[in-house]
Order: sequence, then structure tokens, then C-alpha cells
Amino acid sequence: MLLSPRLTNGLIAGLCAVALMFAYYLDGVLGLEPCPLCMTQRVFVLGCGLFALVAFAHGPGLPGRRVYAIIAGLFALGGGAVAARHVWLQHLPDELVPACGPALSYMLETFPLSETLELILMGDGNCAEVVWTFMGLSIPEQTLILFSALVVANLWQLLRGNTDTAGRADEIKPA
Repeated sequence: MLLSPRLTNGLIAGLCAVALMFAYYLDGVLGLEPCPLCMTQRVFVLGCGLFALVAFAHGPGLPGRRVYAIIAGLFALGGGAVAARHVWLQHLPDELVPACGPALSYMLETFPLSETLELILMGDGNCAEVVWTFMGLSIPEQTLILFSALVVANLWQLLRGNTDTAGRADEIKPA
């Protein structure tokens, strides 16, 4: 059975919600302090999920679905790039790991936004530390897999044909 575009957007939004709940579980229950790159990835998950949720609620036609898929897909691509940088930092040899930087709250209060964003995206020694794994994968590696799935799902939403809620292709009438 082919999932309807609306249901697919609902699943994308739900997946993003579960990912954010898990991140807050790691933070609030397990006490794992998120680094600046982790916080940035959360923003991208939130952006992707919000646009998928709006698309789910709106239920637009093909052109609107494509716009939502492009925007949500861009959030997923951006998040994937940040996650890939984070994974790269975690796999650097110890002698190449950058020094630890100031806390995110300090950077936001002290530096201009452009400089803060630059420092966040560069990452630091805090970001290179692997503090928790599941099935041998660090949190950024798991997040990279999530963003890859979100990119694929939004690409599918972008490229799929016009379907109704039953998943049947609409007839194309000759001009």
C-alpha cells in the first residue's frame, strides 16, 4: 500500500517529534549535556518536523506539497551537514581535536549572532567527546541516519506524482 502524501507528512512530523523527545530524555533524565552542535541539530529536526506538520494539517495539492517538501528537505539537508561535521569531529585523532570553547549561553550573550553561529558550526572539543552510544553508534551518528531518512522521505514527497488519499494516481487528462 502506498502511503498518502498527507500520511507521509504526518509520519515525518511524528518521527521528528520522537527524535526531539528522545533528545530531551537524554538531556533531562540521563543528564547528558548537549554540545552546541547537538543543539543546532535539534533546531534542524524541529524545522523539518514543523514544516511536515503544517503540510499534514494543510493537506495541499501537488504544488504545495512540493514546496513543503523542499523546505523540510532543506532543513534535513542542513541538519545532515551539521551531523556529518559532528561525526567527523568525533572520529578525529586526539591530537587534532579542537580545544573546548565557551558554553552556548555565554556565546549567545557575548558575541554577535554571526560569530556565534560560526563558532557553533566549527564545533569544539566538547563536540568530539562520545558520551553515549546505542548499538555502537554515537548520538551524532544516529542523528545523521535520521537526517538521511528525512532527506529521502522529503525527496520522495517532492518527486512523487499527484495522488489522492487512497494512494491512487490521479488520471492525467489529455490537453
